[in-house]
Formats: sequence, structure tokens, C-alpha cells
Amino acid sequence: MQITIDKLIYGGDGLGRLPAGAEGRAKTVFVPFVLEGEQVDVAVQEERPSFLRASAQRIVEPSPDRVTPRCPHFGTCGGCHYQHAGYPHQLESKRAILEETLRRTAKIELAVPIETHSAEPWHFRNRTRMRVQAQPEFAIGYFRHGSHDLLPVRECPISSPLINRALAILWTLGERGAFSSSVREVQFFANAEDSELLIEIYLDGATDPASQGPLGEAIRAEIAECRGVVIFRSSVAGEETGERGSRTVPRSVPAVSTGEEHLVYRVGGFEYRVSAGSFFQTNRHLVAKLVSLVTGGATGKNALDLYAGAGLFTLPLAKNFERVVAVEVSPYSFPDLQRNAPVHVKAIQKPTEQFLHDTTGANFDLVVVDPPRAGLGESASRRLGRMHVSHVTYVSCDPSTLARDLRTLLESGFRVEQAHLVDLFPQTFHIESVFQLAR
Repeated sequence: MQITIDKLIYGGDGLGRLPAGAEGRAKTVFVPFVLEGEQVDVAVQEERPSFLRASAQRIVEPSPDRVTPRCPHFGTCGGCHYQHAGYPHQLESKRAILEETLRRTAKIELAVPIETHSAEPWHFRNRTRMRVQAQPEFAIGYFRHGSHDLLPVRECPISSPLINRALAILWTLGERGAFSSSVREVQFFANAEDSELLIEIYLDGATDPASQGPLGEAIRAEIAECRGVVIFRSSVAGEETGERGSRTVPRSVPAVSTGEEHLVYRVGGFEYRVSAGSFFQTNRHLVAKLVSLVTGGATGKNALDLYAGAGLFTLPLAKNFERVVAVEVSPYSFPDLQRNAPVHVKAIQKPTEQFLHDTTGANFDLVVVDPPRAGLGESASRRLGRMHVSHVTYVSCDPSTLARDLRTLLESGFRVEQAHLVDLFPQTFHIESVFQLAR
């Protein structure tokens, strides 16, 4: 069956349509690893009443923007979605998807252009999380595309050079039998200079974490740049809960640590302590640009930083505002926020919606919102819209929830002054954006 790909959609798939059948309407077909305008032979993988999911069997007429993927695992690994597209085309596709999502989901027609910001599209990740298996033979890697089966990976071209060196060493240790079957995941976190590393180990819920102390010692002995290994017990390996949603907050608590339990991350003249389990942005090339877009040029008396994490935006805000309130609920990020923030910052450990519910009569010159993929939510957006706030900067990692929340904020009297796409996640469908609102 041959179809033409009309466009790329959020999630990484291309969208095409079958000709209208006996029922009188065309059926939508979703196909991964294709580009708009391509003629593709496809095989149906799943059929639903209103759409099909298919795989590309042959690219009959390739797009001029198609390139050779850099990673041999591309198309099999579930980590990347766009390596077959030239990087300029990736950026243009993401901008178009963001605009269309705002238009389709929230009927928002922007009066300002979306400015795109990018950097080196390879070896950009400072944080990488991988699955582990010890039996029947050791392997570490990602999920295969569309499944929960492990794909062994020895090198990842979107992760930093230090993370790749550490990955190679873990393979050596694993093949020597250093990993027990209780280890489910490993997360690497490198500092801004890519010179120091913090490693987190996630176990199944039945294992005594103390039994894994020798593994932590072995890792530190082999990886000179490793400042520490922190071992977490998790009731569901890899499950991440709390306001950060699927970003980095594990349910479990650190049970065993070897060496340091944090790294110092430097951004734009500021130093941040970032502990194991704490949230921090993952693109080592664009963090400073993101901070500049969110906080640069903003001054005033009072600022509010919601979902503050370890204080990435809090510290620059504190330099230019007389008083800053920073709100974070995570038991991992909040101690870092307290440690990093200067004395005139009031750090509050509370869910954002609860804080907004409890806050009445407060005036803020600027509110920064950096929620997880679930977004701010309609209730919290309405409460924010009713506050005495002149400017809001919304940092989003999901266009759909951004559109929903923007619609509510625009209905409360805000207007979009600036719109930015910051490509923190090259080679993937993920879209990070910054919207500056005023009223």
C-alpha cells in the first residue's frame, strides 16, 4: 500500500491518508521515520475505526531533507525520532507543529513570530537514563521503538562524551558480572564542563540496597570522573512521580551512596548544587540560552518562580528582583533550592496548585512557570490569571498542555509578547518553548 506523507505531527510520526473507501471518507495513517511529501510503501501494524498505524517498508520518493542517520540503532531504538531529517528541517518541522498545535487545540493565532534557538545537535545530553539487565547476559540500553524490550546500546550520539565513556566502562563491569539482577536502571548526570559525573542506580523494590554498595565502589574505582554513586530502591523501577511528572523525580528515596550525592552545575556565572533525584535541564549547550530567554532583562520588586526545581531561574531572578518566592514540591529538588537560593529568596515546599490556592492579594511583577508535561492545568491557570500579575513567562515541554493553559491565560487578559522555540532535544520530537505574556 502506497501513501503520501502530508506532514509530521507531535510524537514523531508522519501523517498520511488512504483514499476514501466505501464509507465515504479517507482514513488517517500514522507512520514513524518518514518526512512530509514522501511517497512511502507501508504495511499496516494496527487498525482502528478512524485511523491506521503502519510501518514504512520502502521510501519510494524520498524528501530532499532526508539524510543518513548517524546512529546505527536509529529506527530500532525508541530514543530518537528525527535522525533521518537534516537538522534545519527538524527545527522547521517543530516550529510548524508548535504553531499548528496552538491553532488546532486552543484556536490561538500568534501575532508574533516564533523565534527558534538551537546549538550543537549531537552529544548535547548531560543526563541519560538507561535500562539494565543482568541475565541471561548483561546488557544496558534503551527500549526498542514501540515496545518495552531492551535494546543493548554501547554508544549514544546524543549523550555527552563523558557519559559515553562511562557507559563503555559500565559495559565492561557488567560483562565481568558486577551487576546483580536487582538493578533495573542507571542514570548518568554530567556537569556543565562534562568533567564530573554523578551516577544513580535504581533497584527493584525487593532488594536490600546495602547489598549493592560494592557495585557503587566498583563504579567509582573505574570511572575517575565519577563524584558519586547513589542507589535508589524503587517499588516500580524507573517510576517517576510528583509535579515533575515524567522528567526526573523518582518515587523511591536514596538508600546507599558512595562518594558525593550531588554535582555543582555552573550556568551563566551561577553555581547550582544538583542532587541525585533533583530536576535539572538536560541540554548542556542551551541551558544558558534558556535562562537568558526566561529571566534576561526582567527587573522589578517581586517575582514568583513556580516549579523552581534546584533554582535554575530563581538565582538570576534574585539578582534583579528585590524579593523572589520560589515554589517546589519535590523532596529531592527542594533541599537544593534552599541551598542554592540567596537570603532574600523565600523557598516554599508546596504543590503549585495548592500555593496558588493559598495565595491571595499578592502582587508579582513577573511569574515564571516551568511545569512538567502535564502543564499548569486549568484550575491553576485560572488562579494565576486572577492574581495581580503583570508578566508571565511560561516554559513548556509539551505543546498540547501549553495550548490549553495559554488559552486560559489569554482569556484572563494576557497577550503573547514573545514566543521562542528552544531546541533542547534535537533528533527527537520533543519541543521546548518559552512564551512571554503581558497585560
